[in-house]
Amino acid sequence: MTTHALRLAMPAVFLAACLASAGAEGASRRNQAAIDGYVAQMSTAEARYREAVVRLGNADPEARADADRALADMEDALSGCARTEGCPVSTLVASYARLLKEAADGAAAFAEGDGIDPDEADPDHAGLDLASPAAAATAGAAGGSLFDERSHRFDEMVPYNPAVQAAIRRWLTDMRGQLLDTYEHYEYLRPLMWPSFQRAGLPEALLFGILAKESNGKVHAGSRVGAAGPMQFMYATGKRFGLGQDATGFDTRYDPRASAEASAAYLLERMAELDGNLELALAAYNGGEGRARRVFLASGGRGFWDASVNAQFPPETRDYVPMVIAAAWLYLHPKRYGLSFRDVDARPAQLLLQRPDSLYGLAICLGDYGTRDGYLRTLRNLNPRLKPDTMLPAGTQLQVSTRMAGLYERYCVQGPRATLAQALLASDARDALVRAGGDAKPAAPAASSRPSHYQVQRGETLSSIARKFQCTPQALAKANRIKAPAYRIHPGQKLSLESCRQ
Repeated sequence: MTTHALRLAMPAVFLAACLASAGAEGASRRNQAAIDGYVAQMSTAEARYREAVVRLGNADPEARADADRALADMEDALSGCARTEGCPVSTLVASYARLLKEAADGAAAFAEGDGIDPDEADPDHAGLDLASPAAAATAGAAGGSLFDERSHRFDEMVPYNPAVQAAIRRWLTDMRGQLLDTYEHYEYLRPLMWPSFQRAGLPEALLFGILAKESNGKVHAGSRVGAAGPMQFMYATGKRFGLGQDATGFDTRYDPRASAEASAAYLLERMAELDGNLELALAAYNGGEGRARRVFLASGGRGFWDASVNAQFPPETRDYVPMVIAAAWLYLHPKRYGLSFRDVDARPAQLLLQRPDSLYGLAICLGDYGTRDGYLRTLRNLNPRLKPDTMLPAGTQLQVSTRMAGLYERYCVQGPRATLAQALLASDARDALVRAGGDAKPAAPAASSRPSHYQVQRGETLSSIARKFQCTPQALAKANRIKAPAYRIHPGQKLSLESCRQ
């Protein structure tokens, strides 16, 4: 193995975080000993790494492991220094940046000296000056959009074998639209979901791969066998990891933050009992942890791609594992495969409704500016507790993006599009029916002539009745002692309309 193949796994966002702590001046005497230790650890590890690089070039079989251990020591020194007041983080970051620069230069020299076609180099990392701490700090200030967590650590965790390649082919043909949709949904969900995987030390690409295969990034996804949410937890498994009905009756399997935390915890637990084998952990995620454990122990610890091991999983699981890996691979290498992921402005913001509205109404008046399919899915993903047809009172706080907040102020508070959205929400197809006398059914009775009670018809919901009589579902539910958040009603049920007569 040549030196160009070495990859430094420290995320640039972490370097930026370290640089942000470098401004602390002075150190207490109590901290000084620790600071000296971190500086010495960094220097020693850097020397060990350089020595390992030389040995690697001479085909020393132990050199790679020694280089990895040296890198781990450097990362530990940086992490400890960042937590210690007065520690010269920028000095330690500079050591790490030197190695990044040398690794990049070595890769370029290898490509030129060995006649590699530049077009065959990885285009997804072209033009990034990884050696520049200033660039890393800029990336951190921008929310990590330049570097993200897209290190190629995931590349080294899984094989690029024919099964993965066949799965890539599927994502790039029949399933390309779903992959592109997943990316757009994930960009909005990223601040909620990625921190859990980051804390667990799991690659971001893995999170994206699971999300793509399980739900295409749709928070309210459900399966025929009862799995639910963006990470598709079965009820019993989710309960083990803190998911389920909360005090309001909401199933937190649909909460993106909670489901990501549970998913990361589940994967760590599986990998701990499966000797760190990621493919088997994914097989357990899909095909059951009991089966994966039994197969692993019975095989003497052989991996998922061993024919005798692979054959013991159902076809769905044999398909699932390479599909997750392939989606993760494409997340890391989109340009290599001709993928153009949409540049999404997903900066989070909060929105206070200035007038009663619903997610459906907002989706209409926001339009589709900057998106392919509009904002309904994003509104639902970021506000999973709300039903899309529920009329929300003024003052309700919603999670949105900064772009959506701007569009709301422009189009949804007042004006022709806001009026149109409200009219479309209030429409009822039955109002188009003409009675025997030739008169069309009135859209809604005037306030003074509205009935005091109403009998629920088949197919109606509390929200549709509230819209019909121009009141909020919450007021109608309270007047009729209907419990939130389900607001269950049944045909023939009589509802008091007193709250709608005001």
